[in-house]
Amino acid sequence: QVQLVESGGGLVQPGGSLRLSCAASGSSISIYAMDWYRQAPGKQRELVADITRGGTANYADSVKGRFTISRDNAKNTVYLQMNSLQPEDTAVYVCMIESSSRSYWGQGTQVTVSS
Repeated sequence: QVQLVESGGGLVQPGGSLRLSCAASGSSISIYAMDWYRQAPGKQRELVADITRGGTANYADSVKGRFTISRDNAKNTVYLQMNSLQPEDTAVYVCMIESSSRSYWGQGTQVTVSS
């Protein structure tokens, strides 16, 4: 079994920064893409950013220039550096990894941007 453990969420003021981490542990698997999604109350889940095993990253238009996704393949960990956070970034952030056989989801971490 593979487990994803997320950390780094919390409460931050507008303009602040947070760094999320998501570490995969358990059975040995080959991880391909690693993604961050978010879901705000009353809204659909949104793909925030994804990154291939080779390091190619894609971002939602709403976070381009503010968020940076990265990964450490040796540690099976994906990160999301979030800068210039705004109240509209408030959501539960969830990581997802894709292996050769299936996808795995984390439990989510709350990010709240408020003064």
